[in-house]
Amino acid sequence: MSSSPTIRIQSLVEAQDAPTVVVDREYRIVAANAAYCASYGVQPGEIVGRRCHEVSHHSAVPCHQNGEHCPHHEVFRTQSRFEVLHTHYDQHNHADHVRIKAYPLQDTGGATYLMETIHRLAPSADLTCEEMKMVGRSPSFLACIENMTVAARSDAPVLLYGETGVGKELAARFVHDHSARKNEAFVELNCAAIPEALTESELFGHERGAFTGCLGRKQGLFELASGGTLFLDEIGELPLAVQAKLLRVLDAGEFRRVGGHELVRTDARVIAATNQNLLTMVADGRFREDLYFRIAGIKVNIPPLRERRQDIPALAETLLQRACKRAQRVCRLTKDAIDKLVRYDYPGNIRELRNVLQRAAALSPDGVIHAKHIHLGEHSVNREALSYAEGIAVSPMAGGARSGMAAVTPKLKDIEARYLEELLARHGGKRRAVAEVMGVSERTIYRRIKQLGLASA
Repeated sequence: MSSSPTIRIQSLVEAQDAPTVVVDREYRIVAANAAYCASYGVQPGEIVGRRCHEVSHHSAVPCHQNGEHCPHHEVFRTQSRFEVLHTHYDQHNHADHVRIKAYPLQDTGGATYLMETIHRLAPSADLTCEEMKMVGRSPSFLACIENMTVAARSDAPVLLYGETGVGKELAARFVHDHSARKNEAFVELNCAAIPEALTESELFGHERGAFTGCLGRKQGLFELASGGTLFLDEIGELPLAVQAKLLRVLDAGEFRRVGGHELVRTDARVIAATNQNLLTMVADGRFREDLYFRIAGIKVNIPPLRERRQDIPALAETLLQRACKRAQRVCRLTKDAIDKLVRYDYPGNIRELRNVLQRAAALSPDGVIHAKHIHLGEHSVNREALSYAEGIAVSPMAGGARSGMAAVTPKLKDIEARYLEELLARHGGKRRAVAEVMGVSERTIYRRIKQLGLASA
């Protein structure tokens, strides 16, 4: 009977395409492939003997001592495979979001080792846009990044769900930039930002003479995005008639311009986003069920900031430095300021955090931001007024007693009208800027301006 073959550990790790490392019980690296060495900027001849947490985490202690789920700790404890999402740091000290697959290995003498294969999700440098940056290492954030990475590898429609201000546009750009369409156009439409009568023309274009004052042909966004990505933000705001036409485009890949007869073909991938429960809207008859299932090929949930509190300090530092760099100032947060930031729930999410930090920087004379400079929740009354006006039950009385509604209505409407007028004046009549401050959709602002009879309607 032939004896079992003896396999060198180095040949085992070199057979892996992904960065791979083998570690002993004391966290010392026994073997690593070239991909692992390249990822962390260590020469192959210098990697053996180093502690894994020093190389991948730039930390003097194992990651479980920093509150993370440590693959090494779990594998040696359970003697079984383990997977986890982690944040590693590359040779330039940039964060790398990765999925680690860890396996126990045993040699012929019975000694146990750990083998890790590292599957990169996205470096933090890829998670940026002009206004905001996606930063974090919480489990919910890393799971979201992994889902976006999976979505990017597919060409199926994507539905992004998240509350106002979580960064849905940034997520859409991430999916596009990591897809096979990354060198083609990325075109976006905020469905809440345009009047209902113009929505069809924006999406599909129009022919000369299609309506009064129309002097020429206009290409729609589906044409402009052909070969690339069309991002439909606030898709729940689309009128039902336009929803039906959108469904036909997604099914057939062709449409007619407004006022036209010629069929126009398009190869645009659609990424949609919403902060509403579309299935509830389907049940209420406000959103087409067939369209929902057509756009929800891959669903990605973007967690609110209150579900990833451990990311707030790093995210706040990033947003603050961006704001202060523009103002050519040096700013920093004190511990009491960070503690105050972490305790708040942020109904406006990252957008609200950014606005809070911008104001705090302006209030600090020397750039050192203390808790007294942090003003939180200042727009809650105004959000309440808008919620009432949109038909959501709001009452100042315990239990929401309806008897208090008639008395509070004029007061809330007056507060809302004055506040909207002030914000519109401050932002030059730009409804999108006002919507961001209020933490609501632009279409909500548009409706309330008309209903209140304000001059900016």
